[in-house]
Amino acid sequence: MEQRLLVIEDSKPIARVIGQIGKALNFQVTVATTLAQVEEILQGDTEFFAATIDYSLPDANYGEAIDCVLSHGIPGVVMTGKMDDDTRQDILARPVIDYIPKENSQAFLYLKRILHSQQTNHQHGVLVVDDSSSARNHIVELLKRRNFSVFVAGNGVKALEVLKQQPGIKMVITDLEMPEMDGIELTNELRKLYPRDQLAVVGISGAENGLHSARFIKNGADDFLRKPFCPEEFYCRITQNIENLSNIEQIKKAASTDFLTGLANRRAFFHDADIKLNEYIKHKTPYCLAMLDIDLFKGINDKYGHDAGDHVLKVVALYMRKHLGKGSLARLGGEEFAVLLTGEDEDQLFEKLDDFRREIAVAQIAYDQQHISVTVSLGAIFNSRQSLARQLHLADNALYLAKENGRNQIATSEVDE
Repeated sequence: MEQRLLVIEDSKPIARVIGQIGKALNFQVTVATTLAQVEEILQGDTEFFAATIDYSLPDANYGEAIDCVLSHGIPGVVMTGKMDDDTRQDILARPVIDYIPKENSQAFLYLKRILHSQQTNHQHGVLVVDDSSSARNHIVELLKRRNFSVFVAGNGVKALEVLKQQPGIKMVITDLEMPEMDGIELTNELRKLYPRDQLAVVGISGAENGLHSARFIKNGADDFLRKPFCPEEFYCRITQNIENLSNIEQIKKAASTDFLTGLANRRAFFHDADIKLNEYIKHKTPYCLAMLDIDLFKGINDKYGHDAGDHVLKVVALYMRKHLGKGSLARLGGEEFAVLLTGEDEDQLFEKLDDFRREIAVAQIAYDQQHISVTVSLGAIFNSRQSLARQLHLADNALYLAKENGRNQIATSEVDE
């Protein structure tokens, strides 16, 4: 279901820009220019994911629209042209997502970041560790405004237990002074278990001693906040650390993914397949390793063009996901693919591969008002105890035989123990 964004703004140019930002994030946008319009809209319809709220409207000069929106349980980001401290304090006294001064174009880039994070933050678990329930609840409330999935623990020992039970946690916010295991000890333990690219750690303390920030950082924390902190600083630091983790995850994914098909690339397949192969052999799990190749692929490029060839590669990858999706799938390069697949027995595994081959053979791949026919050849080896490199060599030899014997077929290799 499409998420909806309520844009409350009396400036048509600004409302247009915010509307474009909302549409770029796949929001359905509704615009209101006065408090009266907002009240009319919300009388019969409050199903909005979020709202952007102009602080000053023609019929509401002092943020009355903020209270109206929040009273209906709609999270709000305040946009304001006023920069004085009284206005800032007035806005922050309300449970808003954030406020953004309308100073320049950066304001709208920041708004896009905020709205996007509201859409995705539920994917990120944050663990709040503090023995003070009031301090813990305050941080939890701030995090929930930003749609994070929040977990709590009263000390370091309990925090480690929660982390074992909740693998989706991406950040730990820990107080310094706690019974059983304090924040420094917890941070040290966390870094023994979780590298920086998997878990962010933010230390907090109300102690006056300025050395605590350095102690946290030296023991593996990524950031530090001194209590009492203002919501703005809290959100900036939390958002920055979550974005850093997301950026690292995207870089790692790009490094292990074939850009064209979205399957694993050669390096990632070799790494993952080697680990899985050892597990299959150890537990005597029935499996097969197969190499597959699109027949006469050069002819497709020559006849229809390289863009058509790229499209065929993408479609073959889609069929692989459909028939072999529970296995490890990869494009090794060019028109060559690999799959490591488990099943009930050798016959069932062979049938899965053959179902994939047969469906490709009868498919008509549509491209640019043309229909392209393709076939694939496969070489497979079943339940071998050889190394990955040896099995790939044997599967590749079997693939060569399949092509020599007429293509569009599966050839199998004998297991050489």
